[in-house]
Amino acid sequence: MTQDSKSVLFVCMGNICRSPTGEGVFQGLVDERGLSRDIVVDSAGTIGYHTGNPADQRMQTAAEKRGYRLTSRARKVTQNDIESFTLIVAMDRANYDDLAAMTINDEQLGRIKMLGEFLPGVSWSDRDEVRSVPDPYYGGAAGFEEVLDMIESACPAILEHLTGESDAA
Repeated sequence: MTQDSKSVLFVCMGNICRSPTGEGVFQGLVDERGLSRDIVVDSAGTIGYHTGNPADQRMQTAAEKRGYRLTSRARKVTQNDIESFTLIVAMDRANYDDLAAMTINDEQLGRIKMLGEFLPGVSWSDRDEVRSVPDPYYGGAAGFEEVLDMIESACPAILEHLTGESDAA
């Protein structure tokens, strides 16, 4: 990353369903806006159980139906990630709490947000009540679609937050 570039890291537990989807959907939006030289997009998990594995095949299939390719390999979030990413997006409260425990100062903590904070209709006063992105791993196809719906809905606001450009939505 260059000093002027922005970066976003999507984080879930295993980095095989929700966070690679966040990475894939957001990368698609960044590419569509011609910002791929200015914004780095990545994903990671709070646990390293699936390290090196591709995204869950069911998640890949659901994403491909909407035109997204999930090409990343699972990895565990690192202290360097906490220190270097401009924005870190947690998929649920447990992910947020795990990430917060890795911070060493308020500046780092302030860069961690929950994806639900960026959903349409959520005011900043509602931040403690934001909806988590449910983990679809043990469920059926509808869960993977719900994850995609939520991530697609939130990505324009994430881009606006990252760039400060109100026309990003």
